[in-house]
Amino acid sequence: MFRSILAGAVLALSSTVAHAADITFAVTDVEGLEQLQQEFGAVEAALEKSTGLDMELIPVSSRTAAVEAMNAGQVNFVLTGPAEYVVMKELTDAQIVVAWQRPDYFGQIVVLATGDVATAQDLKGKVVSFGSVGSTSQQLGPAQALADLGLQYGVDYDAQIIKRNVAIEALIRGDIAAIGMNFGHLNKARKAYPEVAFKVVARGPDLPNDILVASPDVSADVLEKVKNAFVNDGAAIMEAVLQGEDNDKYAGGFFLESVNDADYDYVRSMYRTIGVDGFSNFVGD
Repeated sequence: MFRSILAGAVLALSSTVAHAADITFAVTDVEGLEQLQQEFGAVEAALEKSTGLDMELIPVSSRTAAVEAMNAGQVNFVLTGPAEYVVMKELTDAQIVVAWQRPDYFGQIVVLATGDVATAQDLKGKVVSFGSVGSTSQQLGPAQALADLGLQYGVDYDAQIIKRNVAIEALIRGDIAAIGMNFGHLNKARKAYPEVAFKVVARGPDLPNDILVASPDVSADVLEKVKNAFVNDGAAIMEAVLQGEDNDKYAGGFFLESVNDADYDYVRSMYRTIGVDGFSNFVGD
C-alpha cells in the first residue's frame, strides 16, 4: 500500500515537472481559473504559437496574491493596471515587458447636466464619490483631475468611496454631487439611463496604460521571445485578447514597446494626491 502511494506521488511529481510551463501568466483583475480561461484562453494559444513556448494561466485572488505568487516563483508574467504596477514594482522589482494600450482611458468627474454644478469649483463643500479604492480611473485619476483645478482631496469636498452603480443612482436622486469615473463608465451610464443628462466638469489626461510585467528571474531569452511576440505578432494577439468578453477596453489599442518606469510617475503623484506617500502596500487590500 505504501509503495503504491509513494509510486503515485512520484509519478504525479514527475508529470508536474515534465509539463512545467515556460510562461506562467496571471491577470490581477480576473479572479478564478474558469473566468481567466474564458477571457485569456485565446491569448494563451496566440502567445504559444508566436513564442514557441508553453504557457499556463494562473489565477490570483487579488493584487497582493499576484505579488506573493511572483515572489514565490509561482507566476512569472502578470498583466496589471497602472496603479497596481507602481506597487508591484516596489515589491517585486518586476521588469516591464510591454504596455497594453487602452484608448480613451482617462479619469473624469461627472455631474448632472441639469444640476447646480456648472464647474468643478461648484463642488466645494459637496459630496464627490469615487469607485474602487486605488483604482486608477475611478479614484486616483478623477481625484487628480480635481487637484489640477485646485481642489484638495477630502478637504475642499467630501470624498466618499461608493460602488459606481450605487453612486449613479445617488447622483440622480441628488444625494451626491459628482462621481469619479472613466470614459467607458460614462458611456455605460448614458446607455443605462437614457433619460438622464450627464456632463463632465473635470477631465484628466490619458492615463498610463495597463502593463505586462515579468519577474526579475525570467531569463533574457524568454523575455525577448515574449516581447518580440507582441511587437511582431501584435495584431494576432490583440485579436485573441478581444475574444474575451470583458476585454473590449483594449479595442482599438496597440501593444507599446516604448514604455519605461518613469511613465508611471504620474500615477505615483496621484497616490500622493489622495494622501498615500509609500508604495509598499496596495490601497484597499
